[in-house]
Amino acid sequence: MLWRTLRDDFHRALCRDVLRWHADGSPNNADKSNRLSRALARGLWQAVQQRVACPFRTEALPPQRVGKYFEQVVHDYLSRAFDALEHLRPGPWRFYLNHRIEEFVQYRHLADLTRALKTHPALRAALGDYIIAPDILVAREPWPDAAINRQARPPLVAGREIAGLTPLRRVNNTTPILHASISCKWTIRSDRSQNVRTEGLNLIRNRKGHTPHIVVITAEPAPSRLASLAMGTGDLDAVYHIALPELRAAAQRLGDETAQELLTTMVEGQRLRDISDLPFDLAV
Repeated sequence: MLWRTLRDDFHRALCRDVLRWHADGSPNNADKSNRLSRALARGLWQAVQQRVACPFRTEALPPQRVGKYFEQVVHDYLSRAFDALEHLRPGPWRFYLNHRIEEFVQYRHLADLTRALKTHPALRAALGDYIIAPDILVAREPWPDAAINRQARPPLVAGREIAGLTPLRRVNNTTPILHASISCKWTIRSDRSQNVRTEGLNLIRNRKGHTPHIVVITAEPAPSRLASLAMGTGDLDAVYHIALPELRAAAQRLGDETAQELLTTMVEGQRLRDISDLPFDLAV
């Protein structure tokens, strides 16, 4: 099954490029000072190891490099998975790492605002910085009329008298249309949670046009920390875990009812999903 293969390849890449083990036997997505976090993370990766070759790597990896490698693995997985869904959501689609949002049609106006703020430092102090660069962006390229009219007799569009403003037509717009903003967090801490929410609210409030999908992907094992992002609505579509079934199974094996109940609450409340769900959700 292709989707299982893609998910296994994703986990294999995480094991190779991102996962490291500390001297105390805990993975680097666990909080070393938290017993439950260590136990859940170990149980998660033990389940993954039963399916894919997962080397036991102990060499140190700086946190910044962990983040960059995690972003790259997620980027590669999503681009492969989305290609397989071409029949559900025709492209052309582009995947970007750390691109600024003013490069997309809904946020082009922010480039002018940024120039004005640089010219007037006092104004910038009052209004703040509107330009952000999320970890991964998914965008759709505008379509040429030839592609739009390919299967239509008579043609659907011609000239610019009708449908002359929509950015989906290349004759009207050559700037990519932002479809999704994806934050990658190997672990979750309280300060990072706030940053992700602020980023999401910036995308919602400052757009001209439709709101892109706004999601978080994480390897955080602690249900309470997952809840700090997943619970509530408005600024995020949902939180996606790198191995949700494995995490829930680890909580069940430990017999921790609080962890199990919190995970169930987030799943049943449509706030927490598995990485394998994300490409389908982006196809909506």
